[in-house]
Amino acid sequence: MEAALKREYILDKLCCPKCAAKIEKHVAALDGVRSALVDFSVQKLTIEAKDSGLWGDIITRTGGILKRLEPAIELRDMVLFPNRETAKGKADSIPVSTCLRRVSLVVGMALFAAGMVFEYVPAITLLPFMRLALFLVSYILVGGEVLVKAAKNITRGEIFDENFLMGIATIGAFAIGEYPEGAAVMIFYRAGEAFQDYAVGRSRKSISALMDLRSDYANLKTATGLERVSPETVGIGDLIVVKPGEKIPLDGVVVEGFSALDTSALTGESLPRDVEKGSAVLSGSINKSGLLTIEVNKVFGESTVSKILNLVQNAGSKKSVTENFITKFSRYYTPVVVGLAALIAVLPPLLGAGPWAEWINRGLIFLVISCPCALVISIPLSFFGGIGGASRNGILIKGSNYLEALTNVDTVVFDKTGTLTKGVFSVSRIVPAGGLTAEKLLYYAAHAEAHSSHPIAFSIRNAYGDAYGKDIDAGTIGAYEEIAGKGVSVRVREDAVLAGNAKLLEAEKIAIPAAAELGTIVYLAVNGGYAGYIVISDELKADSKAAVEGLRNIGVKQVVMLTGDSRAVGESIAKQIGLDTVYAELLPHQKVEYLEALEKSKSGSGKLVFVGDGINDAPVLARSDVGIAMGGVGSDAAIEAADVVLMTDEPSKIANAIRIARKTRNIVWQNIVFALSVKGVILVLGALGMATMWEAVFGDVGVALIAVLNAMRVMRLR
Repeated sequence: MEAALKREYILDKLCCPKCAAKIEKHVAALDGVRSALVDFSVQKLTIEAKDSGLWGDIITRTGGILKRLEPAIELRDMVLFPNRETAKGKADSIPVSTCLRRVSLVVGMALFAAGMVFEYVPAITLLPFMRLALFLVSYILVGGEVLVKAAKNITRGEIFDENFLMGIATIGAFAIGEYPEGAAVMIFYRAGEAFQDYAVGRSRKSISALMDLRSDYANLKTATGLERVSPETVGIGDLIVVKPGEKIPLDGVVVEGFSALDTSALTGESLPRDVEKGSAVLSGSINKSGLLTIEVNKVFGESTVSKILNLVQNAGSKKSVTENFITKFSRYYTPVVVGLAALIAVLPPLLGAGPWAEWINRGLIFLVISCPCALVISIPLSFFGGIGGASRNGILIKGSNYLEALTNVDTVVFDKTGTLTKGVFSVSRIVPAGGLTAEKLLYYAAHAEAHSSHPIAFSIRNAYGDAYGKDIDAGTIGAYEEIAGKGVSVRVREDAVLAGNAKLLEAEKIAIPAAAELGTIVYLAVNGGYAGYIVISDELKADSKAAVEGLRNIGVKQVVMLTGDSRAVGESIAKQIGLDTVYAELLPHQKVEYLEALEKSKSGSGKLVFVGDGINDAPVLARSDVGIAMGGVGSDAAIEAADVVLMTDEPSKIANAIRIARKTRNIVWQNIVFALSVKGVILVLGALGMATMWEAVFGDVGVALIAVLNAMRVMRLR
């Protein structure tokens, strides 16, 4: 860990998006820091250092920055999988400071209400100092914390923030005798803050609820019985027992028992999945009925639940173009508006255009409206909600930049095996030649594929065992060589065997007949002579055709398939599901070349998406604008290289992901247009003397609340 150049920390009690931006800016400016990123949604600070030896100094100075800017925030090491009960208890408890803040807000609002009654009921009269006292006490109770923060920030050189804006606007209102307006602005500002905190808390809970996927213990099977241990301590090959109602803590294979699993938290599908001996099971699933004994095949850090939590928690670290723009916009927007407010308050009375009190009031109105909270909070919240909504539908999106990219997709490129097809191969035909029998040809093929982990190799070995009840004799296998993209060369007893595609035999100048077969053809040669071929068939996924139709319905212009399989198979599948183009018989590096050619040939600025599942798809997934991997059957390399992961392996969910992305984008732009339009109108009216402080309060707090509530809609997407 000490050698790491990137570390993550929790910013406990971070509750202000502007504070997050300030912390990010100051930490990024430290000597020795290559980059710093604060993800407000999950209260996380990610720091990348230039040299691992600088960590001690960097963390010391980061702590100093927090103490100077936001003393309440606590910096602690990022623990990816905290104890669930502790986290829950902490979430359910309310800090004393929060309780005091709520009590002061309620009491302040009560005093303000009393002052308003005395203000507007003619039968009740108060002495002037009593009128002032009610509103002033109300103001101090509610806004005292804001004034203290503003004063501290000014001494630190942090002037243009929301505390400064609210402080100067409300103090100015009291200075010109507008007591109700001054107190009202502060009350509505603090009430708005409370609602915003609630909305952000809801979005955080939608992600922290994913922590319930994790089991806090595993029932490890030992020589003396069952021992309850931490999942992190269980190794590959260990046996664990999962009782009815318990979560599966680690990925593995069932070695004993039968049950139905609830996988809805992982896949978004409510239908239970039956498992039995030999079935693969994923961590995070819930055992609904029977007792299961599972052999662990992945350590905790590599398990499905760990990867899901890691993907979702880190999604906010990859910001969209819109988020980055709003961050920069607010950095310059606030000082400009403060300057304009000062000009409005000072310049006209100096030129004799009216009394000072009137123009100061207009300047104060201008200040209240100027706070950009509606945009700073609602836009990241919208993207965060979109990612959370997608995850509940079994679609994991690794960052808001990828969510934004999905809004403008015009070309989707599919791999075939395991993506459009099930990837479950079986031998459908054996065609021997050269005097061999079908049994002998299958014998050579099974022994040639004995060391391969490819699904086609499994199908040939299984066919040999199922058909003849024979095991592969490892002692008969001699020199073995795998030829990338072509097949294998192996010695079986005294015979030299070649098994692979047509290119393998053609390279050895062995003539082969044309085979018009639908399926993958494995050609064989024995001792330099053609020996026949075996046809391996794969089955289309049930929703592959619906996936292509769904993409066309949402405006995707081109749907293409790249496959290493034969042209005949590729064209047959393309015809069945309605693809535009298919490129077949491709090696992994050729897939990248064809993808780049498609990228250059497409018109406009639309994004290109590649969908795959295998290790050989990792380079193409990384090269595409947006890479989508199958999370159930997909290889670890493909999932790591992808930007989006489909936990149910259903290609039809690609259209759903695009719809969620577009809905999120629409909500983001609704908030941008709404906030800027309302603020713009009230700014102009305030400068012209046609808007009061009450309209200004709506232009700030009201707009922020409406924008946040609108952003929360995206979390309910289905």
